[in-house]
Amino acid sequence: MAKRDYYETLGVSKGASADEIKKGYRTKAKELHPDRNADNPEAEAQFKEANEAYEVLKDAEKKAAYDRYGHAAFDGGMGGGPRPGGGQQGDFASAFSDVFDDLFGDFMGGGGGGRGGARQRAARGSDLRYNLRVSLEDAFAGLQKTISVPTSVTCDSCSGTGAEGGAEPVNCPTCSGMGKVRAQQGFFTVERTCPTCNGLGQIISNPCKVCSGAGRTQKERSLSVNIPAGVETGTRIRLAGEGEAGMRGGPTGDLYIFIEVEEHTLFQRESQHLFCRVPVSMSDAALGGDIEVPTIDGGRSRVKIPEGSQSGRQMRLRNKGMPALRGGGSGDMFIELAVETPVNLTSRQKEILREFDKLSEDNNPESSSFFSSVKNFWDSMKS
Repeated sequence: MAKRDYYETLGVSKGASADEIKKGYRTKAKELHPDRNADNPEAEAQFKEANEAYEVLKDAEKKAAYDRYGHAAFDGGMGGGPRPGGGQQGDFASAFSDVFDDLFGDFMGGGGGGRGGARQRAARGSDLRYNLRVSLEDAFAGLQKTISVPTSVTCDSCSGTGAEGGAEPVNCPTCSGMGKVRAQQGFFTVERTCPTCNGLGQIISNPCKVCSGAGRTQKERSLSVNIPAGVETGTRIRLAGEGEAGMRGGPTGDLYIFIEVEEHTLFQRESQHLFCRVPVSMSDAALGGDIEVPTIDGGRSRVKIPEGSQSGRQMRLRNKGMPALRGGGSGDMFIELAVETPVNLTSRQKEILREFDKLSEDNNPESSSFFSSVKNFWDSMKS
């Protein structure tokens, strides 16, 4: 049976570029792989045929010979191409490994540069998180605070190289400096982190006695942090380069300060606004008057209570709230009245209240309106 044209096998034209040939092979490899075609007995043969075609067309010299002589270029040993039928498993591994990184590179940590490029020798240090609790007053005014952060710092003994006496690391003999090794498993080439160098690509024959070759040591550092006015719970402050030191001289990570603002005994915060619940007596609510309320900056403000005020009534003090985090003015403060019912009354006080109640039938419009509605409701239910 005549062999199919290699270009036709990969579904590309004769003038296809190297990228188009690779793309065509990738498509066919996915489509025809035996693991995806368990119910198709011809899939394996077609899969090997696609592999054979790609093995020739990916190589510029073999491709030129094929374009000139066709399959005859390899039937008599010309060009040293694959045997008919593509039965050599090693040929498939070679062909498939060219597209392995494109298909799976992101999952293997290679980022598309797995085969050719050497792995980064020095690893970046980890970012660190520090949770910082501040009072509402500090969040209002801002502050400079010193914190202690346990972290990894560059080893002073070896200056971060990890080697004793300033010796230079050498390429790992297991992975030849790649940081990863490959193993053949059936049709697939599987890539793993090198067990000898743990993916660094280099080893240290004489590690530093202080840091044991890591290039960094554990230490508690004191840092001064500027907390700007207006921060709230969830605000994140980044300190670049103040995180964990990198492995073997790698760049330092960052430190992130996460702010949590404590609850306050007097004020409740909603974004830039503050709310303060102020109890007032029945007589003050009925007759009106002035009260003195605190403000978050430690000051005092006088607020006028209108006659006949009810519980829940709010009064606004403009610009007495929290400042905006990055400028733009301040929020407001809201005073919410809570009319307080007196307790532990004396006999005389009770007597006065009963007398007052008899005289105030027309002074409770909300009660009158409510009970009138209740009466209408009951009447409608009866009818």
